[in-house]
Amino acid sequence: MKRIISLLIAAVAVAVSCCGPKDGEYTLRILTTNDVHGHYFDSLYTSDQTGPSMMSLAWYIDSVRVAAGKENVILIDAGDSMHGDNASYFFNYVDTESEHVFARMLEYLDYDAWIPGNHDFETGHPVYDRVAAGLDVPVLAANAIRVETGESYFGEYVIVKRHGLKIAIVGFTNPNIENAYEPSLWSGIDFESLMPDFTQNVVDRVREKENPDVVIVAIHSGAGRGDGSQLEQQGLDLFHSLEGVDVIVSAHDHRANAQQSETIAMVNTGNYCSNLGYVTVNLTVEGGKVTGKKVASELIPVDKNNVDEDMKSYFHADYAKVKAYTTRPVGELKVDLNGADALVGMSDYVNLLHTICLNASDAQISFASPLSPNVSVKAGNLVYNDLFTLYQYENELYEVKMTGKEIKAYLECSYDGWINTLDKGQEHVLKMVSFTNPRTGAKMWFFTPSASNLDSAGGLVYEVDVTKPFGSRISISALADGSAFDEAAEYKVAMTSYRARGGGELLEKVGVDTKKIEERMTGRYADIRTLIDSYLAENGEIAPEAIGDKSLIGEWKFTPVAKARKVLDQDLKLVAPRR
Repeated sequence: MKRIISLLIAAVAVAVSCCGPKDGEYTLRILTTNDVHGHYFDSLYTSDQTGPSMMSLAWYIDSVRVAAGKENVILIDAGDSMHGDNASYFFNYVDTESEHVFARMLEYLDYDAWIPGNHDFETGHPVYDRVAAGLDVPVLAANAIRVETGESYFGEYVIVKRHGLKIAIVGFTNPNIENAYEPSLWSGIDFESLMPDFTQNVVDRVREKENPDVVIVAIHSGAGRGDGSQLEQQGLDLFHSLEGVDVIVSAHDHRANAQQSETIAMVNTGNYCSNLGYVTVNLTVEGGKVTGKKVASELIPVDKNNVDEDMKSYFHADYAKVKAYTTRPVGELKVDLNGADALVGMSDYVNLLHTICLNASDAQISFASPLSPNVSVKAGNLVYNDLFTLYQYENELYEVKMTGKEIKAYLECSYDGWINTLDKGQEHVLKMVSFTNPRTGAKMWFFTPSASNLDSAGGLVYEVDVTKPFGSRISISALADGSAFDEAAEYKVAMTSYRARGGGELLEKVGVDTKKIEERMTGRYADIRTLIDSYLAENGEIAPEAIGDKSLIGEWKFTPVAKARKVLDQDLKLVAPRR
């Protein structure tokens, strides 16, 4: 019934708008979501705890529509929607016959456009093609170009009409997909950079053809530095350069942001349904034309306890299927696993990842990172849901040839993004910055690097000297089995598909051309989460002595031990005080 009413409203709006806008004042509300990452349901599946979700977003969306009038609201999602949580995984790869639950939620909430993000493309053709084919919401990605035709793989833009006003929504996905994922996932598609001219050219073409009153550019790209240097983060580049655009909807970097100049507004809700983007566009129409325009953006914080109960009931059967699948027992964990421990040395969490990668492949060496300092799984009986906490992404395991010299240089680059050189002028080993809590006035510390790029090596015995500068910190003494490490020799190295395809740019920094990574590949295996599941199926448990076998994973440490340990422990208390 809700869908029928929505269609009737839309039909009336289109009919009324045929004659153009009447003179007067209008206020449009553009509501935005992004980086939902599969947080469709408010339940965390394994306990009574709840979290922000699309059920909560729905409560706020409906509230705005009731207050402002649905005919004054436009709703857009800027991508990374079908990846990152139990529900998205289940409907991506387990239940492949039903209409995807995210697609049904887009339709249920009457979205005006969806812009797929890089992680949506990561799901592969069988998933995103299936979703797009049956979706009654425009899918936009003007810079995802179908190789055969030279046209957009999905669509470039859609025109939405309100009160006779024409609103153009132009969509662009992340341009770095080719450098991050296995080619089969995006075969037949080329991805164009949004800068310097591509986005402006598309906008100009849309404006010339449609003569819209309002132009919204929705991009799955982070804010960046605004200096044109970051392919994945081009939001500020566009904010400062685009002409003829009123609103930019940004995404990807998980950094909540709302700002505006005199002529353009930009909004990014962050991630995981924590905010709803809210942009107002005030228009003055005289003589049937827009003569005045003012834009403003803000974020509406989402309270997880505000849930659309009708939506929750409507999708309960889907939730029940996901819960049944992801709460099935998979084995026993005999040691607590914490991502924060990995910031200051070897940890059981990263030891597990090295063990998984080395056991599953023929590699002698592995690279692995803690993904996030916030990863925490307590010892006890595990269910499949816990594996999503241990490994959030669907990264496959690759086996790649590298020389000993490249491996050593790689580690130098990894630790350079991780630590400072401890000298008289530096008080902290970890790369961290201080800031003042605006509410309490207390001084707080933030660990600045992305933990997902802090690779340590398994299969090696080495030290990292925190008193030495970049280029001379790493000292490798042997392979894990005691044999000599040779910089001139060639080794098989296990790493994620994300890393092998250029994620984090660590390989590029040592001269490895990730666009030609197939020439170095000697093996390809299942995704890391599946490999952990298989390890549990075979062994029944994750035990510290098994994942800490130094004859397999080797050993590394920060040196000088006493000096480094003292400072690192102090740093860890500052950046992870609630451990």
